[in-house]
Amino acid sequence: MKKISLALFTILLIASCSNEHSKDYISLSGKLENNKDSIISITGRKGVLKTIAINKDGSFKDSLKVEKVDIYTFQTSNTKRTPLYLKNGFDITITGDADNFMTSFEYSGKGASNSKFIIAQLNKSKSLGNPATILALEKNAFEAKMSTLKKEYDSILFSYKDLDSSLVDMAKNQNKQMFSYFHKTYENNQLMGKGKPSPKFEGYVDIKGGKKSLDSFKGKYVYIDVWATWCGPCIREIPSLKSIEKEFHNKNIEFVSISTDESRRSGGSWEAAEKKWRDFVKEKQMTGVQLWSGQDFSFQQAYQIAGIPRFILIDPNGNIVDANAPRPSDPRLKTLLNSLL
Repeated sequence: MKKISLALFTILLIASCSNEHSKDYISLSGKLENNKDSIISITGRKGVLKTIAINKDGSFKDSLKVEKVDIYTFQTSNTKRTPLYLKNGFDITITGDADNFMTSFEYSGKGASNSKFIIAQLNKSKSLGNPATILALEKNAFEAKMSTLKKEYDSILFSYKDLDSSLVDMAKNQNKQMFSYFHKTYENNQLMGKGKPSPKFEGYVDIKGGKKSLDSFKGKYVYIDVWATWCGPCIREIPSLKSIEKEFHNKNIEFVSISTDESRRSGGSWEAAEKKWRDFVKEKQMTGVQLWSGQDFSFQQAYQIAGIPRFILIDPNGNIVDANAPRPSDPRLKTLLNSLL
C-alpha cells in the first residue's frame, strides 16, 4: 500500500513540475537605448491589452496573458511601433534603439522567431515597391518575376525554425492571396490595357437632368472619377479635381464624376442615397459632369473596382488610355493630359 502511495506521490510531483514549466502567461523583457518614453503599450484588435513601465535606463520587464494567439503591436507612441507575435508560454526579450524602432530590434527567447519572421515578411513586401511596376511587365517577364518572388517568400518561411503552426498557416494564406491578386490583376490589365475598348455605362442619372452614358462623350477624352460621399480619400481629391477641370476647361476633355452612393449607407433607401449625393454635390459646388450610378454596378464590376477613389482615362474613340489613371492631386495627371490635349 505504501509503494502505491509513493508511486502516486511521484506522479503528482512530476505533473506539478511539468505545469510549472508550461506557463499560461507571456514573459516580456528587454531594453531600449536612447528611449525618451515611459510606457510600452501592447495593443491588439480590441485595443490596449497591457501597458508596461519603462525604467530610466530603458529596461522593462513584465508579464501578460492573451486570449488569442495573434499578431499584436508593441509601441511607445503612434510613430514607434513594431509587430509582436504572442502566445501564452512565450518568453521574449526585445533589445534595440528607440530612435530606430523595429529596424534595430533584436528578438530572443522562446517564441521570438515568430516575430522575427513577421518582420522579415514585412521588409520583403516593402522591397517590392510599387505593384504597378510589376503589373506593367511583359508576360514572360511578369511570370519570371512571380516565380522569383515565390521562391523568395518560401525561403523566408523555411529560414525560421519552430514557427507557430497558426502563423505558418496565416503566412501561407497571405502569400497565396498576394500572388492570386497579382495574377488576377495582371490578367484583368491585359483586358483593360491601353488601347482596349472600355466597358460602358448607360443611363446614369445626371444631376443637371436626364441621363448619360459613356457614348454621350464620344469624340472627347473622358476622365472618370469613381467616388462616393462617404469616402474620405475621395473628398480630399475634390479641390484638386476642380482645379484640373478649370485648367483644362476649354480642351477636348470631359471630367465625369460617378457617385456610387447606395442604399446600405443611406438607411436602406435608394431615394435617400440619391438625395445624399445631390446635396453633397451642391454643398461642395462640384464642377464637371456629376452622375449617379444608382443600382447599376456593372461599370465598376467590369473594371474590378475594389476601392475608391478610382480614376480612369478614356480616349475620344472609347478606348482605354489608362485604367488606373493618376489622381487629380498627382502631378503626373497634368503631364499626361498636356501630352494628349
